[in-house]
Amino acid sequence: MMEELVTKIQAGDRKSLARSISLIENEVVGYEELLQVLPNQSSVPVIGITGPPGAGKSSLVDSLIGLMIRDGKKVAVLCVDPSSPFNLGAVLGDRIRMSNWYTHPDVFIRSLATRGSLGGLHPKIIELADLVKSAGFDFVIIETVGVGQSEIEITGLADVTVVTVVPEAGDEVQTMKAGLMEIADIFVVNKADRPDADSFVKNLQLMLAPAFRKHYNEIPIIKTIATQHIGVDELYRQIQHFLKHHHTKEKKYWLQAEKVFQLIQKKRMNNIDKEFLLEEIKSLSAKNEFHLYSYLKKFN
Repeated sequence: MMEELVTKIQAGDRKSLARSISLIENEVVGYEELLQVLPNQSSVPVIGITGPPGAGKSSLVDSLIGLMIRDGKKVAVLCVDPSSPFNLGAVLGDRIRMSNWYTHPDVFIRSLATRGSLGGLHPKIIELADLVKSAGFDFVIIETVGVGQSEIEITGLADVTVVTVVPEAGDEVQTMKAGLMEIADIFVVNKADRPDADSFVKNLQLMLAPAFRKHYNEIPIIKTIATQHIGVDELYRQIQHFLKHHHTKEKKYWLQAEKVFQLIQKKRMNNIDKEFLLEEIKSLSAKNEFHLYSYLKKFN
C-alpha cells in the first residue's frame, strides 16, 4: 500500500503528497513504513530561508518562485509557521502572501506548525523534506519561523541558508550575531528602500569581518525589495552559485545523527506511561521512599 502511495507521489500526484504529509505530521499508523520505502533523493537541493519576523521572508520566497518557474523548474515550499496556542495548527499568514502560486501545476506549498519545537522547525521537518524531495521537484524551499542560536538546525537541513534581515534590525542582528555566524551562507537585506539601508549593509559587513577569515569566500550580502521583485534575481544567481560550488556535508551528518538519537530515545520511551510514573512517584513519596536517581536505575 505504501509503495503504491510513493509511486503516485513520484508521478506528481499532489493529493497523494498532501495526504502523506498529513500521515507523517500526525504519526498515523503506517507512516514509518511510508518513510522506509521512500527513495533517496539527496540530489534535490534544499534552500533554507530564515530571519526575524517581519523581514519579508514570504515575499522573498514568492519572488524566488517566480524566477524558478520562469526557468522551467518545479518548486515545493514548506512554510514552518508559528503554532496556534489553541490547537497547535499553523497560523497561515505566509500562505496568503504566496497565494499567486496555489493553483500553479509546478508549485506545491504547505504550511506546517512548529508545535512547540524549539528549533524553529517542525519536529518532523527532516522526514517531510525527504518526502517532498521524492516528488520530482527541482528545488525545495523551507521557510522557518525566525532565527537565533536555538535554530541553527536549519543549516544542517538546507544545502544553502539565506538569512533575511531589514535595515532597522541592527540591535536584533547584534543580539543574534553568534547564531547568524553559524547559519548564513547568504545574507539578504530586504526592504532596502528604507532609510539607512546602505549604512546597515556596511555595519553588517563589519560584523561579519571576523567570519570571513573562517570561510573560503566572504558571505554575500544582497539588497532586495522583494515586494517589487528588485534584487531577487541576484539572490537567485547567488543561490545557484553556492549550490554548484559548495558541497559541505558535515552539518547534514550532525543533523541526521541528532535525528537518529531522538528517534531511538522516543522508541525507548514508547512503553513508559507518564500517568503511571506520576502515580508511582506519589505513592513512593507518601512512604518517603522516592529517590529520583535511584528510581531512574530501574529504566536502565
